[in-house]
Amino acid sequence: MARTQGSHSDITGPRVRAAALRLFSKHGYAAVSMRQIAREVGVQAGALYNYTPDKQSLLFRLMQTHMSELAEARASEPVPEGAYAKLEGFTRFHIRFHSARPEEVFIAYMELRNLTEENFAIIEEMRRRYEDELESILKAGVEVGDFDVPDTKVATMALIAMLTGVNTWFREGGRLSLKEVEQIYWDMVRKAVLA
Repeated sequence: MARTQGSHSDITGPRVRAAALRLFSKHGYAAVSMRQIAREVGVQAGALYNYTPDKQSLLFRLMQTHMSELAEARASEPVPEGAYAKLEGFTRFHIRFHSARPEEVFIAYMELRNLTEENFAIIEEMRRRYEDELESILKAGVEVGDFDVPDTKVATMALIAMLTGVNTWFREGGRLSLKEVEQIYWDMVRKAVLA
């Protein structure tokens, strides 16, 4: 099949992923067709297969990219001493990173059910590594008596859900700045775990 005039893989490939991201987050993965993605990009439906083998691969790549960027960004953060400071750093990082990526976050959490078993296992392992960091912080705080958490796994999942929830309501230019939201959430996290 001939390439669409003016189409370049280094330009069209990212446009395909950006269109899929927008459409999946707005309508849901199951409701979006490859034809809709092609229309959004401005190429024929058959041309999409020059950039992705199928819709499942597109979803997986979006999630994998998001989780890889999360891991990279987290790894580049300074690591303070002590469980209390580490928990504050994790809290503030999570809010900052995720608030800048509402579509990616929506897909990463809401579309897991649409991954194949093999793709789900890969994404789940990437998520688990991130969650394990928070659980390790909580366990360390419990061990030294700084935190009082009856079940660190449950607390980990509850805190991540609470922090990720910022994306459902926060908007730049709203009543509170992101920095103010960070502080409010950090105060709530701190109070939830302190001994």
